[in-house]
Amino acid sequence: MSDLKKTRRPSAEEDQGMNMNGSFRKVLDLSSGDPHSAGIKPITFVRQVAAGCVYPRILQGDALPPDTRLRAQKLLRHLDGGSIGSYTETCGSMHVRNTIAKSISLRDGGVPSSPEQVFITVDTQRALMVMLRLLCQSEGVSAVMIPDPAPYTLTRLLDRMGVVPVTYQLQEQSGWSFGRAELNRAIQASRGRSFPLAIYISNPGNPTGHVQSRECIQDVIRFAADEELFLLVDEVHQDTVFADGSEFVSYKRVLAEMGEPYSDGVQLASLHSLSNGIMGECGFRTGYMELVNVDEAVMLYAEVLLTGDLCPPVIGQIALDVMADPPRPGELSYSLYTQEVASRLMTLKCNVSRAVEFINHLPGFSCQSVQSGIFIYPHLTLPHSALTHSETVGLLYSRRLLEDQGVCVGFSEDHTHSQSCCHLRLCVLMPSEELEEALHRLRCFHFQFLKECCDTGETAIPVFSASIVELVECESARNRRQVKRSRSVFSAGDVTAARTSTHVIPVSNAGGFPRALDVSVHPCAAAADTRLSYTLQTGDKRRKPVRVRDREERKWGRDGSLQAVDQRKH
Repeated sequence: MSDLKKTRRPSAEEDQGMNMNGSFRKVLDLSSGDPHSAGIKPITFVRQVAAGCVYPRILQGDALPPDTRLRAQKLLRHLDGGSIGSYTETCGSMHVRNTIAKSISLRDGGVPSSPEQVFITVDTQRALMVMLRLLCQSEGVSAVMIPDPAPYTLTRLLDRMGVVPVTYQLQEQSGWSFGRAELNRAIQASRGRSFPLAIYISNPGNPTGHVQSRECIQDVIRFAADEELFLLVDEVHQDTVFADGSEFVSYKRVLAEMGEPYSDGVQLASLHSLSNGIMGECGFRTGYMELVNVDEAVMLYAEVLLTGDLCPPVIGQIALDVMADPPRPGELSYSLYTQEVASRLMTLKCNVSRAVEFINHLPGFSCQSVQSGIFIYPHLTLPHSALTHSETVGLLYSRRLLEDQGVCVGFSEDHTHSQSCCHLRLCVLMPSEELEEALHRLRCFHFQFLKECCDTGETAIPVFSASIVELVECESARNRRQVKRSRSVFSAGDVTAARTSTHVIPVSNAGGFPRALDVSVHPCAAAADTRLSYTLQTGDKRRKPVRVRDREERKWGRDGSLQAVDQRKH
């Protein structure tokens, strides 16, 4: 009930389809995961150090704090000519690589890390491409095991590299978990058709936001050892874990703690980036890769493959140095740095909670809780009438949302359950007011889209029980007037029955507008739980009895919120 109180009733303008003609002021991009583009301000210390390196003359005055000037001067001393305009080594400045290695060892509780095993790259995609070239040189059809869902850029990269993806399914209803049995199923299914050489892991999950437990990581490592697979681990969201009880543990640390034969036998590549996570410095286009238990000759070949880039962006290497070695306690910039990072993490946590709660109140949507990362990944089931011959459901919905309301979201189809299902990918690391604007537009569009689908005839739309009451109340003003004139307005029992009934309330049509909701409970193939579905019908004036289990009802208060109604007063 407390959740429903926070759901605002659509205004009259929204009810009539406001902004459905594309008259939005600006496009809101929730697909790319670019926080700065959405309005998140950069970390001050990062930009101050970068400014000092770009324009060394500023270091001669007091415009920057003393510790910032010292950091910039130190970095410039390790660059040829004392300028960021010069090249560094192919795999990045050795000074910066040494800083990264120290931070990895500190993160992993003292597990050694060598700068010789750290490769700074243009971004994580470039590092992954190098590893795929190293791995997929044998005869036959090369394959890599990847999760489903996976980062949206991964499948494109595999296709471009000619590598076959072997998917293992993440269980959405179990918090996107997976186990050894699923890994065994996936690799057995690929036998005779392809040769998996590596397994790709995203931890924390991208775009799902789940965080793997230590036990799960151990199972994956044992599986990789048994099947002689190379571990490709994407850990770019490691600094965004915000859920209570969740903790990021690196694969390298677990591998080291497992001891022989795993600690010195399983090969691993760990990826991290400036673009993702709290930094969000997408434009710097820099990340790094650490190789573990990889032969020196192979690492030399990896360096050769990276020579085509000459060197990673130097300004990005400077930012990497700051990310790996932030201000320390006692330094002048420490207080502001920790405040900015904590504030950004709190904004992310609040935005995720708000967005998940909001979306779970929209008919047809369901979204798992998120532990980390900057995305939410809700599941959407649309009416079968929304299916077209030319567009998939995800493409249709995202295209219409962009055209009608100026909100750009990512999507992936979900044909494992139904062709009318898909997932949306929404980045929520943005100022709270921007998120509210995006959610407001999404809600306006969603109800209008469902209304258009329902106008085509009889349609079943899965919804959550808490959402059906909203749907009843969110009919257009004209519809409510039509219902009232026909003296078939929703009664208290009808609204309650819409939430709990196992029977049907057929609907009659007056002036082309539906007057009631056909509500039934049925198991939806797109989810393990039972969802309510409603069907807008026309032309049938018969009414069937309704069995009411719950006498709780809600109505719109003067403040625009849903409030409880005591049935005993009616």
